[in-house]
Amino acid sequence: MKNELWQLSACELADGIREKQFLAEEVINSVISRIDEHNPRLNAIVADYREEALIAAREADRAISSGEKTGELHGVPVTIKTNVDVEGKPTPNGLPAFADLIAPADAPIVSNLKKSGAIIIGRTNTPELSMRFTTDNPLHGRTENPWNEEASPGGSSGGASSAAAAGFGPIHHGNDIAGSLRCPSFCCGLATVKPTFGRVPAWLPSATAERGMLAQMISVQGAICREVRDVRLATRIMAHADPRDPFWMPVPFEGWPEMPEPVRIGVTTESYDHPIHPDIVESIERAAEYLSDAGYAVERVVTPSVNEAAESWLRYVGNEIKTYLMPVAMEHGSETIQQIFEWFFQIGGVSDAEDYREGIKERTAMTREWNLFLEKYPLILSPYLMQPVGAWDSDTKNVEELRKFLNSGIYSLCVSWLSLPAGVVPTGMVNGLPAGIQIIGRRFREDLILNAMQVIEDQTGVLTKELWAREDFV
Repeated sequence: MKNELWQLSACELADGIREKQFLAEEVINSVISRIDEHNPRLNAIVADYREEALIAAREADRAISSGEKTGELHGVPVTIKTNVDVEGKPTPNGLPAFADLIAPADAPIVSNLKKSGAIIIGRTNTPELSMRFTTDNPLHGRTENPWNEEASPGGSSGGASSAAAAGFGPIHHGNDIAGSLRCPSFCCGLATVKPTFGRVPAWLPSATAERGMLAQMISVQGAICREVRDVRLATRIMAHADPRDPFWMPVPFEGWPEMPEPVRIGVTTESYDHPIHPDIVESIERAAEYLSDAGYAVERVVTPSVNEAAESWLRYVGNEIKTYLMPVAMEHGSETIQQIFEWFFQIGGVSDAEDYREGIKERTAMTREWNLFLEKYPLILSPYLMQPVGAWDSDTKNVEELRKFLNSGIYSLCVSWLSLPAGVVPTGMVNGLPAGIQIIGRRFREDLILNAMQVIEDQTGVLTKELWAREDFV
């Protein structure tokens, strides 16, 4: 058992440490051995905190032996993405110019994880400014997908997804403004939930200015895990209050009134004239069958426009990228990120200031329309990406390749534009690489999303176990 502790879920590790089945130090050493074996190739963890983690693990074991009160993640290893502050550590966000930007305090999610007893074992890689759907940067280099070195691990939390799939601990922090939790999870065969805006507190103590208004309303923090139950546990812990986020909402995570049975789930595979792979459609059909067999009322639906919402994200968030991020990219970024931004602006038709104000206003009407639809159908089963995982560098080839990817990801951009919660859970393999589906839910009903995700996982199994069983990845 001790040699396989890295394989266990966060729930199993927390229970085992609390019940003295094994030591937190043994858990950390097991994960360290796994990191030593695979991280040199994958480059998922780019800042190794093993020495501090081992000290923290010994203290965790002492607390258990002394009978002290412990948190829900006592002794459990976690990673934090390098675009969020950990006190006393750099927050480079993929930029060499920020390699020595030392955080003055912990971000809220880091504080909440530490309060729960979690042990930070390292930091995970992200692209420059966390603004690509793959993970590569001039500071730390490229992160590989454990399933295939030429495939994208996703972005911008690609370091987190690669680490999770490889077995570098059970919980990996990420964030999502366009799909940066869901895209890496899809690419590496993992589970995640993008929480509702206001669910998980967010703030960057090292920031010298506030973010743009749309970025504040759309970007959220969350967890990428191998198992749905760990996503539930991690998200609930991350969601604890922090006064530094004025938008945090004191909404219960669990304990809602019972939903009328059966819970209705709308199913859509509408592609809006963009190409959709037949195996992606088949995976949605299969997931719908699992949910129907579990007692959900599954119905074909026509949702409010996904494409219109995605186009709004590109047009209006694009304004903030051009206003706030492009100058940083021009001063400190590589030619690669500068070119990608230019292509992005070309594709999205970036708004001017007046149009930007109108876009924010109309976002309210669009969100209201979706809220009303979700009153009838509390959950929506949809594609996440409409095409299989692509090459790690596909966004650097030309503007048309980037356009194809963005068209494939309209369901991702739609959910982000509306600040709705949505989960991704794997359903199997397409073209030899992981693939999954998305479940969209009512605002603050992450619990309903997780319940449905659990049904699917119960049928498909934990996909990473297939990776670990491969002869070329042991």
